[in-house]
Order: sequence, then C-alpha cells, then structure tokens
Amino acid sequence: MSILFKGRAKGASSSKVSVLQGFVMFFVSHVRQALSSLGELWRQPIASLMTIGVLGLSITLPSTLYIMVKNTEKITAGWDQASEISLFLKPDISANRSQQLVARLNTWQEIESVVYIPADDALKEFQHLSGLGDAIAYLEKNPLPDVVLVTPTEKNGSPSAARALLDKLRQQREVDIGKLDIEWLERLYAVIAIASDLVMLIGVLLFIAVVLIIGNTIRLNILNKNDEIVVMKLVGATDAFIHRPFLYTGFWYGLLGGLMAWFAVIIILWWMDSSIATFAAMYQKEFNITGLTGSALFTMLGLSVLLGLLGSLISVQRHVRQIEPQ
Repeated sequence: MSILFKGRAKGASSSKVSVLQGFVMFFVSHVRQALSSLGELWRQPIASLMTIGVLGLSITLPSTLYIMVKNTEKITAGWDQASEISLFLKPDISANRSQQLVARLNTWQEIESVVYIPADDALKEFQHLSGLGDAIAYLEKNPLPDVVLVTPTEKNGSPSAARALLDKLRQQREVDIGKLDIEWLERLYAVIAIASDLVMLIGVLLFIAVVLIIGNTIRLNILNKNDEIVVMKLVGATDAFIHRPFLYTGFWYGLLGGLMAWFAVIIILWWMDSSIATFAAMYQKEFNITGLTGSALFTMLGLSVLLGLLGSLISVQRHVRQIEPQ
C-alpha cells in the first residue's frame, strides 16, 4: 500500500462495510469503468471505427465461409443417390423370394429405405428412356434382372460405412451383384472435408490476427496513459483497478467488431441470394441460403468478445507491469 494510505489503515478497519454494500460498490465501479472505456472510444471515432472495421472484416470472412460450408452440407444431405446401393438379384430368384429379401432388409438398422424394381418394370423404364422401343420388342426374353435399391441411413451414408454395408448385402443368397459408386461418394465427402478444414484454418489465422490487432491497440493506449498509471500506482491503486479500463476497451472492441461482422454477413448473403436463386432455377431447383441461426450468432459474438478480452489481457499483463514509479 502507498504511504498516502498508512494513516487511514486504523480508521478504515473501524468502519465495517456490509456484503451487500461491497457488492453494490464493486458493481458500480465496474459499470463506471465500462462506460468510461466506451466514452473514450466515442471521443476518438475515426481511430475506433478503423480498429472495429478491421476486426469486423476479419471475423466476417470465416463466418461467411462457415455458412457456405453448412449450406453445401445442406445440399448434399439431399443427394441420397450418392450412397444408394443397387442389388441385382439372381435370374432364378422368384418374386416371392425377392419380396422376402425386401422385408428382411427393412428390418436392418443400417438401412433407411428399400425399393424393389421388378425386371418387367425395369425393362419398361429402359424402353422409355432409351428410345429403343421397337428394337426391344424383338427380344425373346427380358435380359434385365430384378433390382433392389437400398438407401442407407444418414449415419451409415459415409464412404466407409456404405462400403461395409455393401459387403454385408453381397453376402445375401438372393444377390448376384451389388454396386455402389464409392469413388463418387468418397470424392463428395473429400471436397466437403477440405472445405471445412480450409474454413477452420482461415478462421484460426484471422482470429490470431484479431488478438494481435487488439493487443497492439491496447498497448498504444497504455503508453499514452503512462503518467496516469504511475500516479495511480503511487496513490495505492491495485493492479486489477488499473487493468480494468483496458480490459473493458478490449471487450467493446470485440463486441462492436462482432456486431459489424454480423451485419456484413447479412449483406453478403442478401447480395448472393439472387445469384444463387438464378443458378438453382437453371436446374429447376429451389434453394434458399440458410443464414446465421440464433445460436451461431451468439457464438460469433461470444468468440469476438473473447478475442477482444484475450488481446487486451495479453497486452495489459505485459506492459502495465513494466510501468513502475521511480
């Protein structure tokens, strides 16, 4: 404690402060320092907006890429045919045994749906799609076998799980040939995995940049208030009291940067929505971009505030400690 407070030690011990009063004083002190930090940002609008803008744009890029990856996963979730298994039954299998196979497969937990296509229906479909109706009419017998289309559940739709299910289906006595386009399925999941890893890498690098930017900004604020910090230490101010305004400054930078990133993401998605709708219409599809959900929004704001506090904490712990009265 400073020598200025030695004479007050006995007097301070004689007056007791209740727990409620201490909590109220603590709360009021925090509110006052938080508003004071926000006021300093307001008194320097240009510098504050530049810092907040850099933070907001740094958070906007990984957030937008994250939304794009999630929407890509939403599209591919409807591509059930990518993991659909085609089972060609043996020629001597009767329709009754084929139905028994379908009923048996419907009980498997790995399978979501089973569709049975008789050979006659398959021939009619081929005749309609190929345009070879007259030529097919001259065939003495139907060369196509009965087919069973098996769609795995979402949990078993990954390449490794689909391959294991295919091997299990091939062991059924009614099955002659089992086919699954594993290469296309693996290629699809590989592209999504690369995109997710890329978003994670870009996000980590930009988050590190945010911490460094806030840390450097707080360092400059500390250097500008060097004399004020010296005086506060001379009169006995605690380290927590000195650190608090700078930590609140980092908090406001993170919160305002996160809000700017949120608005930027909304504008980007609105800008892209018409282009994506036009592209989807070319394939007779309807698709609407899914933006930030409530949980994702609060996660983004929480992460932004956490980065702001982390950058300011690193700078405060290093530079305020170096300032000591001579």
